[in-house]
Amino acid sequence: MRIKPKKRLGQNFLIDKNIQRKIIDSLELKPADTVFEIGAGRGELTCLISQKVHRVFALEVDPGLCQALKDNLSAFSNATIINQDVLKFNFKAHLNKIEGKIKVIGNIPYYISTPIIERLIKSRDKIDTAFITVQKEFAARMSALPGSKEYGAFSCFVQYYAEPKILFTIKRTSFFPAPKVDSCLVRLNIRKEPAVFSRNEKLLFKIIRGAFNKRRKTLRNSLSSIIPPKKLESFFDKYKIDRNTRPERLSLQDFANLANT
Repeated sequence: MRIKPKKRLGQNFLIDKNIQRKIIDSLELKPADTVFEIGAGRGELTCLISQKVHRVFALEVDPGLCQALKDNLSAFSNATIINQDVLKFNFKAHLNKIEGKIKVIGNIPYYISTPIIERLIKSRDKIDTAFITVQKEFAARMSALPGSKEYGAFSCFVQYYAEPKILFTIKRTSFFPAPKVDSCLVRLNIRKEPAVFSRNEKLLFKIIRGAFNKRRKTLRNSLSSIIPPKKLESFFDKYKIDRNTRPERLSLQDFANLANT
């Protein structure tokens, strides 16, 4: 049965068999693993994963695809299909029923990439590693280093809770229909502890968002409504940071030092 991708759902099916095998090799699957797949689509990867692990949960929002999934996965008793929207799915309630930590894999639409990553990080106590296929630009934002144009508040958020690594690029022609840009497979190793020490995470991210909301301004100007000038001056003096520095020059550790100050 030929299934037509739905543009409104951001469906781009991965059709390159070599890339499918390359992704499976990258997952380093073990027989005892439990895998949660976001956007299982027609089930090509799901079938390959089901052959190698203890259990697979395949989440798919499209009822039509779920029927195809059911047919394609009929030989695998360890695969469970869940017909739900990932942004409405109760991750915590479902994952709490699973013993141990899981691996997550997903080829996720660009327009909901950020909220999906945020939801995964909120469920980080049950997730060991996530392997996410995203547009190349989005992958660069997650893994960006201080000083680069891609580095921003989202980079800090992801890197505070996880270690992102771009594993390889996937050409747009590997998908049907072909998207306008290339994609990347990104591995997110969930940290056991945050990357830096913060006395107040809420304040830390308020400062980071405030700084990058006005990234063209110096840190003194972008944070003037959040941090008293004397506190900022104390931070600059203590850590020997240029008073005219811009937000993208500060590392996650610098932001933590500022929040703790």
